[in-house]
Amino acid sequence: MNLNQITVPSKDLKVSVPFYKQLGLKLIVDAPPHYARFELPEGDATFSIHLVDELPQGEGISVYFESDRLDEMVAELKAKGIVFDEAPEDRRWLWREARLRDPDGNKLILFYGGVNRKNPPWRVG
Repeated sequence: MNLNQITVPSKDLKVSVPFYKQLGLKLIVDAPPHYARFELPEGDATFSIHLVDELPQGEGISVYFESDRLDEMVAELKAKGIVFDEAPEDRRWLWREARLRDPDGNKLILFYGGVNRKNPPWRVG
């Protein structure tokens, strides 16, 4: 099995599509006002947003995007005006993460996990 795509909700694709393009995703399906799909700069998975009347309540959705040049990428995005909730920080689970929210409040975590992403010291045998 392979993870193919993640879809997150949006109340306004006219705002969300430019945001994700600014993050570096490439728009490959544009079906306004209901749907948009993107390719990521690396890998085969795709990412999409779809129009909803109401956003999820509570903790909602968290989407992780990995980059081995995390600190550079965050600096570049900040220079473009992207606002982060948390700057890159080393976490106790051995990942380095920066956190932000998309225009609809979906949690985005830009991170670098390296070998620890799939093989942390506490991995189950």
